[in-house]
Amino acid sequence: MAQNLSELFTTQTTRTRARSLLAHARQGASGHFVVHDSALPACAALVARVTRERYPDLAIPYHSRWRHFEAGGVDRRAWLGSRAQDPRLLIDLVVVSVLLDAGAGPQWHYKEARTGQALSRSEGLGVASFHAFTSGLFSSDPTQPLRCDAVALQRISAAQLGQAFQVSDSNPLVGLEGRAHLLRRLGKAMAEQPAVFGSPPRPGGIYDHALQSGGAVQAHQLLGILLDTLSRIWPSGSTLDGQAVGDCWPHSALGTPDATAGWIPFHKLSQWLTYSLLEPFEWAGTPVGGLAELTGLPEYRNGGLLLDADVLAFRHPGAASQRWRASDELIVEWRALTVALLDELAPMVRNLLYKTEAQMPLACVLEGGTWAAGRVLAAQLRDGKPPLNIESDGTIF
Repeated sequence: MAQNLSELFTTQTTRTRARSLLAHARQGASGHFVVHDSALPACAALVARVTRERYPDLAIPYHSRWRHFEAGGVDRRAWLGSRAQDPRLLIDLVVVSVLLDAGAGPQWHYKEARTGQALSRSEGLGVASFHAFTSGLFSSDPTQPLRCDAVALQRISAAQLGQAFQVSDSNPLVGLEGRAHLLRRLGKAMAEQPAVFGSPPRPGGIYDHALQSGGAVQAHQLLGILLDTLSRIWPSGSTLDGQAVGDCWPHSALGTPDATAGWIPFHKLSQWLTYSLLEPFEWAGTPVGGLAELTGLPEYRNGGLLLDADVLAFRHPGAASQRWRASDELIVEWRALTVALLDELAPMVRNLLYKTEAQMPLACVLEGGTWAAGRVLAAQLRDGKPPLNIESDGTIF
């Protein structure tokens, strides 16, 4: 990344600027939100209760795509047999699956033949992508179906995805062509960077690339690889000085928007993918350090939790009924406040569960946790719908 933009590709910048916007809101200076600190303890208690209900033994896994592969209490990774520990295969699977995890729409579902389960939303997309992967859809070599490579991805069509995801007139999936387009862009990006993705280029090449430094693999190192190599695939996002900076946005309280000081980076999907890479490395005997460097995910479940638990309130109540874009300052601020408040909520939840940060890193607080509690409140208040109406192509929310 260009030196003058490098600060937009670090989570330290995310945290610093998120906390600045939270302090701004706490001073009553925000035109969009009011912060109710008195509601934080009740919010933490809700998260702790949901965590105990979901994981009674408090053996909480990371918040990652692998939880969706376990939908309905089924360990689908075990279906891979002797290949279930292969980090390159697992990274192939999880990268393509995460990139297919845009909102499915309210009507779509996936009927799994092996279990008879009918799954929707992220769980359905995860299971559908798992079976698309194991069927060989993402491999160009029929003799090696359990892989994802650049040649196959560059050829993928909406019709092929639609068949794999059981799409029909009565079972429509939102953004089918957009999903196929994103996979084709991924294939092209991998083909252009064999030094990272290997030959034949595949997402699993990230494993070998990360090990080249010889030291312990760090979470921010993995995020950096994703930001350096895949920033070109996102169809939406910001540009600054002619360079794509992805999920980074200006906010007037941070400074002028023509300088990096006026921007806050989130890189939500890249961080979600980084969280989803942790387990393939660990299962291969290569634990990833520095998990605390990653931030909470600023999306509508975590952010919705804070709104629905009254930690955050709109300064203008009509905001909830308006239609917003990811670049709108209200949305940028909501996401920043979510990042900063998750950092404050996490130790409160740990205290209630008698856990240390080492025993329950933020990735586990999210899983236990804030994301699930956000879904619980959304189900109670709006039949599961997000608290805000946001235009998105799935690469941010």
